[in-house]
Amino acid sequence: MKSIKVVAAVIIRTSESETKEILVTQRGYGEFKDWWEFPGGKIEEGETPQQALSREIKEELDAEIFVGDCIGTIEYDYPAFHLSMDCFYCTLIPGQKPLSLLEHENAVWLNAENLKTVKWLPADIGILDKISALL
Repeated sequence: MKSIKVVAAVIIRTSESETKEILVTQRGYGEFKDWWEFPGGKIEEGETPQQALSREIKEELDAEIFVGDCIGTIEYDYPAFHLSMDCFYCTLIPGQKPLSLLEHENAVWLNAENLKTVKWLPADIGILDKISALL
């Protein structure tokens, strides 16, 4: 089975009501169109996971991020391939313009209470409990 290595950004912010929230994005294409995921993507030749994540967020959201610690790695078998996804705690670098959805249909900020209210991609479900503890 083909194996794909990707990175995902768990972008955390504190809302005006002092609640911690994470950014999730909705796919606008493919087999999992309309499902929700953490933004990110494939690691290119010669990139570190952190470099790949910074590049992917710039390409997908036109945003600059600070990539922090790895929260965990998800290993998931889809029917056609094995996915290995490193999830990193991230924050937006202050002073930027609002996010632009360059590759996604939608984006929302979720807190611990509503984290599981969207239709998550199967692989992303594997780290939700760990992320909920961060919120």
